[in-house]
Amino acid sequence: KQVASGRFGVTSHYLANSDQIQIKMAQGAKPGEGGELPGFKVSKYIAKNRHTTEGVGLISPPPHHDIYSIEDLAQLIHDLKNAQPNGEVSTKLVSEVGVGVIAAGVAKALSDHITISGHDGGTGAAAWTGVKGAGLPWELGLAETQQTLVLNNLRDRVRLQTDGQIKTGRDVAIACLLGAEEYGFATAPLIAMGCIMMRKCHLNTCPVGIATQDEELRKKFSGQPEHVMNYFFLMAEEVREIMAKLGYRTIDEMVGQTQHLEANTRGMHYKSRGLDLTPILTPASELNPSAGIIKLNDQYHGLDVAMDNRLLSKAKEALDNQTPVLIEDEITNLDRTCGTMLSYEVSKRYGEEGLPDDTISIKLKGHGGQSFAFTLAKGITMTIEGDANDYAGKGLSGGKIAVYPSAEVVDDNFIAEDNVVVGNVVLYGATSGKAFFRGKAGERFCVRNSGALAVVEGIGDHGAEYMTGGKLVCLGETGRNFAAGMSGGVAYLYDPESKFPARCNMGLVGLEDIETEEEKEEVYNYIKEHVETTGSTLGQDMLENWDSRVKNFVKVMPHDYKRVLMERAANEEKAA
Repeated sequence: KQVASGRFGVTSHYLANSDQIQIKMAQGAKPGEGGELPGFKVSKYIAKNRHTTEGVGLISPPPHHDIYSIEDLAQLIHDLKNAQPNGEVSTKLVSEVGVGVIAAGVAKALSDHITISGHDGGTGAAAWTGVKGAGLPWELGLAETQQTLVLNNLRDRVRLQTDGQIKTGRDVAIACLLGAEEYGFATAPLIAMGCIMMRKCHLNTCPVGIATQDEELRKKFSGQPEHVMNYFFLMAEEVREIMAKLGYRTIDEMVGQTQHLEANTRGMHYKSRGLDLTPILTPASELNPSAGIIKLNDQYHGLDVAMDNRLLSKAKEALDNQTPVLIEDEITNLDRTCGTMLSYEVSKRYGEEGLPDDTISIKLKGHGGQSFAFTLAKGITMTIEGDANDYAGKGLSGGKIAVYPSAEVVDDNFIAEDNVVVGNVVLYGATSGKAFFRGKAGERFCVRNSGALAVVEGIGDHGAEYMTGGKLVCLGETGRNFAAGMSGGVAYLYDPESKFPARCNMGLVGLEDIETEEEKEEVYNYIKEHVETTGSTLGQDMLENWDSRVKNFVKVMPHDYKRVLMERAANEEKAA
């Protein structure tokens, strides 16, 4: 399974059912850009799978929201390892000058597997500037990565894969000799399935029924699994012949034996004949003879000492028989990604449905570490009396979380709504569930939320960016650039001084008042649940003076989402 930053529909269930989770840090055709699926392509089936709204465009955030640095990437690798403790975590990098150094960092960040992606792969769903100008051939990136990892004694911890228009046995043999143990194929098997390279993937008009949602065109699909199997058999046979010529019995013996490669100067263009390719063709083992040049050891992720092991033993009854349990414990900021292995167990046993609400209630005191309640599954409720770090509730998958200051601190004149209780990038890519924070959250709150309810008492910059569903209620001030790229969901913001319109990015949204009684009651109930969960005095004050306060709420409504909701209402009226 692949996860790009905040990719749509990544839930605990999706991650639990995988052998390998690949972090798409970038891809060869468009490094550093997010993808986009226009609204007319988001069919009912796609919307259901990706937890979004039919007909509303999907804009993927570029990777910088939760991967600012190599430490953030290390945290994401740790999160995903917790979400599937028996699988491996892979990181996809682009073949560029300097990719070796990045790969070394990724190996130190405990990735089990690294993919080097060449510049000429990809679906073509990228801007021309990216397709024409970005990335390098995989041979260059792969050779650099192999040498850098071997030099730094890191190569024996990771498996190395490469991809980018690999089509023949000769390509595989070259990749193997340059240091790759695995090879990615896409174009060639696609052609074996019947693709005729019309290059209409983005227009929904694929004439052979592969890249289209059109039912009529899909009938034209004639591919068979045997066609693809046959292609791989024939290619494997070609690889065997090359191996026999070189005298190798297994691929493992052949990995990184660059001495068998030489540049064919006869075939070169006269301008490139002067190129010296020896740096690429230097066997890595010459640079560091004692180091391994193939994967020999497993990375240590520290899952055996994670706090979740305690939670799992205490929640055994609930996992086995759905008996409700209450767990009370202490948490420190060393306890990262708390609740995720527990969610893995729930998803593995009970699927996407999870457990009934509040089956496992966990009350913690202290300071939540990073990625508190990452992909928390339905049926688990986690509260912290204290505060939590960055990425709390990231990828929330139906669970409930709350963070609030302790009663002693509040009695000591601590004003919750003026202080930050959770860090940055909270509820990133949440798909369902509820989150209540008594106090302020940091920047990039609810980025790419597609179905969770969040109530908070103030947020930093870039709130609700790329949001596509769910509800956000903010009882305090927001930072600037709110709702950039927000194509779905609704946000309600308390704005008595009318400061908000200047801080909102009006590209895709409109500002309205809360008009209907049903909607007023809906927001009232959200705040009421917030007060019941966190004991918020700010929320309580609003509920007591509701008739005057409700007039100060601004409703942020994406144009696309409004259109879809109106169309849906019209269709229901017709049907009735």
